Amino acid sequence: MLTTHNTSPRTLSRRAGYALSVVLVGLGLFASGVPSALYGSYQQLWGFSPLVLTLIYATYAFGVLTTLLLAGRLSDEVGRRSVLLGALTALMVATVFFIFADSIAWLFVARALQGLATGAALSAASAALFEFHPTRDPRGVSLANGVASTIGTGLGVFVSGAFVQLLPAPRVLPYVALLILFTLAFAGVWRMPEYVVARSRPRLTLQRPYVPPAIRGPFMLAALAAVSSWSIGGLFLSLGPILSAQLFHTTNHLAATAGVFALTGSASVAQLVFRRAAPSAGAAFGSLALAAGMALLVVAAATRSDVAYVAGAVIGGSGFGVAFLGGLRALTAVIPAEHRAAVMSAFCIVAYAALSLPAIAGGVVAGSVGVLPTFEIFGSAVAAVALVVAVRAARTRPSTDRSNHHPGAYRPVLQPVEAL
Repeated sequence: MLTTHNTSPRTLSRRAGYALSVVLVGLGLFASGVPSALYGSYQQLWGFSPLVLTLIYATYAFGVLTTLLLAGRLSDEVGRRSVLLGALTALMVATVFFIFADSIAWLFVARALQGLATGAALSAASAALFEFHPTRDPRGVSLANGVASTIGTGLGVFVSGAFVQLLPAPRVLPYVALLILFTLAFAGVWRMPEYVVARSRPRLTLQRPYVPPAIRGPFMLAALAAVSSWSIGGLFLSLGPILSAQLFHTTNHLAATAGVFALTGSASVAQLVFRRAAPSAGAAFGSLALAAGMALLVVAAATRSDVAYVAGAVIGGSGFGVAFLGGLRALTAVIPAEHRAAVMSAFCIVAYAALSLPAIAGGVVAGSVGVLPTFEIFGSAVAAVALVVAVRAARTRPSTDRSNHHPGAYRPVLQPVEAL
């Protein structure tokens, strides 16, 4: 039973609480993107390999997954506001670690803490989004989650690149700005009403993954969509700035973030434009666009074409935003209420494996053959998987497109799109 506390005259209204929850989702992903623009500087300063770079990135993804699996329900037990305040505090500590980083070890520690804290923040903010939404419409909440996440990730990389290129102290000022944003968010959360689903003693209990046989078809579709989308997303966020710098023949850090921003920005716009598309149609046509974008990316890497690279990032980003959202909606529409947490746990494992493991493999390959051939190899693989998703989605029964629109039907679970 949902209960509300902390309703003083200074407490935020529902409308303000909803807006703040959207901002918190975006800010969490904004923070995760900030180090991406600085990886090149760290690499030059400390001389580590592409493999180490992708391991630093993957540390964040594993941190988020760990929190979701062990403490995904913590805000149900102690309250959304309490978890958000704790998570923001931990994110500020992680940001301070980045500021004082003087070795690779500091980056691993800062990135791990950032991942753990982001998992807690996004889990609580996702639940708060649903509770503050005027009609508790799951489709509207999912769309807000997805758009805020992709916009936040892209802006984090882009703004960080601008700081590095245009301002002094490039390894300090982006994080100082991030600390200011976290402080403002902390002040806003302090005034949020406290929502508690079931007041109980906090527990760290592993959420066991399980997929009932009856929904393994839709689960496979959503899982393949996650694999094709986030495998290239993880590779872009770890090695993308280096690829951009090579294709544009520039040392300009702002230009080096162009590919990541094009990918995430187009994903956000596409989700808004195609928000009313049926889940199977979105997964099918989105996957076709993703395959086309990845084919262009392969051409760009093979021919050193910056035009093909930008076009591939825009088309591929549009495709992965729509494909992932469509696949996930097809899945959430058929999950039995009693198995929702277990199924989403299984889905999170697939999604974060897709986000981190290909990035690590890309680091291994890049260390041997270079960044450009690495994107040729992985772009081809992603295009192949995306075509499989398109075929499976086209064969999906129309019944999976009929989502339950009853406002109280289910509470949307944290989507992996929020954890880049």
